[in-house]
Amino acid sequence: VNSENLYLLKRGESVRAFVLNNDPSVKYVPKEVEICLGNLCSYEDVDRFLTVPEGVKTIVIHCASVISLNPEYNPTVMKVNVGGTKNIVEACLSHRECQKLVYVSSTGAIPEKPKGEKITEVDHFDPDDEEHVVGCYSKSKAAASQVVLDAVHEKGLNACIVHPSGIMGPNDMALSQTTSTLIKIINGQMPVGLQGSFNLCDVRDLADGCIAAADKGKKGECYILGNDEVTLKQLCEMLHDETGCKKIRFYLPLSLAERIAASQEKKAKKTGKKPLMTTFNVYNLARNNDYDSSKAKRELGYHTRPYAQTVHDEVAWMKEEHLIPEIAG
Repeated sequence: VNSENLYLLKRGESVRAFVLNNDPSVKYVPKEVEICLGNLCSYEDVDRFLTVPEGVKTIVIHCASVISLNPEYNPTVMKVNVGGTKNIVEACLSHRECQKLVYVSSTGAIPEKPKGEKITEVDHFDPDDEEHVVGCYSKSKAAASQVVLDAVHEKGLNACIVHPSGIMGPNDMALSQTTSTLIKIINGQMPVGLQGSFNLCDVRDLADGCIAAADKGKKGECYILGNDEVTLKQLCEMLHDETGCKKIRFYLPLSLAERIAASQEKKAKKTGKKPLMTTFNVYNLARNNDYDSSKAKRELGYHTRPYAQTVHDEVAWMKEEHLIPEIAG
């Protein structure tokens, strides 16, 4: 969001941000951005957010959501991610000055294909597809994506959808799971790795992609904003090359990791302590993470920078924030 705001401000746009009451992250929002406090689950708050002086035209980039790494059903995730999106859609429809909605979904909303097949955009989303849409967060984003498409087809809403893969890059003040994991690797707190892969786009490229969707995205279309698939081992080697941190010498096979995770989850239920590794973590490394962003590149001009460049920039930021030592290893 911060990157998005900065990019929009640099090109002279007026920006208004919808911020939850008492959200500590508001201090990171550029001072040039108008702040509107409210709750996504309140239609009145959303309607107030979209209310602008007569003659002003608006475009809404809806990127607010609750992220959950727990695959179990979570009513808060569904209320915010699906219910909140319904409020945004209804408010956009009721405000004629709203020219367009860009909904930031997730690649998790797209049904997974077997390994070896590239995952491409779809034109329908089914949150009840237990086999191919896994976990509460992915189901919530699938349901919300369909809410947007239904509004396009049934009510004429001018909207498009972007699907980011995982996200990494500098200025992650919230220390997301990706950033937290990188810090652990650099600081030598992960002696053993796991086999498997994931897909991570640079947050700056994602911001560019969202803005490009606002500028060029076609009504009712979906765009994957991803990167090349990368293994955990490859990423760890990049971190070693960049920082000199201790190398991870052994990577557990995923079949073994799944058994260990299942045992830890069983133990966690008895002790109440959070397991170090979950079967859902292992699934995310084992699943097909090969997403095809060619449509976004072709229609939006989307681009991704090399992982090594993102690692370099994120490491530099971590050092500035004293999250890792100046010389690791």
